[in-house]
Amino acid sequence: MKSLNYLGLYSILFLIIGGYINGSPIHSDQNNESNPSMNITKAIVPAAGLGTRFLPFTKAVPKEMLPLVNKPAIQNIVEEGLASGISDFYIIANDDKQAIIDHFSPLPRLETILQERDKTYLIQDLNDIVEAANFTAIAQPKPLGLGHAVLMAKDAIDNEYFGIFLPDDIIDSEEPGLKQLINVAQKYNASVIAVMEVPMDCVSSYGVVAYDTQLEDGVYEITKLVEKPPVDQAPSNLAIIGRYVLSPKIFDSLEKTQPGAGGEIQLTDGIADMMLKGERVLAYKIKGNRYDIGKPRGWLKANIAFGMKDPECSQAIKEVCDEIAEL
Repeated sequence: MKSLNYLGLYSILFLIIGGYINGSPIHSDQNNESNPSMNITKAIVPAAGLGTRFLPFTKAVPKEMLPLVNKPAIQNIVEEGLASGISDFYIIANDDKQAIIDHFSPLPRLETILQERDKTYLIQDLNDIVEAANFTAIAQPKPLGLGHAVLMAKDAIDNEYFGIFLPDDIIDSEEPGLKQLINVAQKYNASVIAVMEVPMDCVSSYGVVAYDTQLEDGVYEITKLVEKPPVDQAPSNLAIIGRYVLSPKIFDSLEKTQPGAGGEIQLTDGIADMMLKGERVLAYKIKGNRYDIGKPRGWLKANIAFGMKDPECSQAIKEVCDEIAEL
């Protein structure tokens, strides 16, 4: 028994002495500044856009609250986040987006009425979200671009990688879209940008990535980002879409990024600066169907696609289409 005690004592002394090599105590809960945490539980949701494509509807209602079948579009974003391991959502919004925060907050009066009518099941999924997630609204006083919106959340993100959801992009996939990026980020210890292939004659509508190496199927080592290039100057047809996993080093780059076209601070410019400083950034060709609901056509397409996945809605859609065809 004594020999075991001595062995334990020697082990403890070894660990203590070893822990102070180079002047560093062995026990520390703080991350090394050069090694941000890859435990990704936070996400930024920029939602300060005016939604001008959907006026006059968006005069009083945030475009993020546009319905996809029976739920607001932003709820799909949050559900994807929760399924990806995200627990803290930072919604960047201006003062007229209170409806978003209200949607993810308890409403005792409604719950009481539903309980009296034995219909609490109607909002059970939403209540589960409210219980599982933390929501923080962060003001963006002026619409100064996506990069500026992300920068507004700097104080909320510690020394850790984090996700970004652009709510105009809805990803319908077996594995949650952001989770796919998180897996790649953790595997390669790098920032990751979601991309998709687009026809070459459409590249001028997107940010496009240039790459020199394909690390594996769908994963590319980025060398450059080009914002809305002319078709004849596009380095590839891999277009950036609204999912990111980024290093916290992006904030230092965004603070130094000068406004570009329209006086806006572009996130792609910040990422490019971060790359110049040695940060590794990969592109990942996301698996699943992507819907751009920032435009009426894309929103209608998403509603039909999601509606067709619901047994009741799918039958109604077919019947309505048949009725219209007969007109």
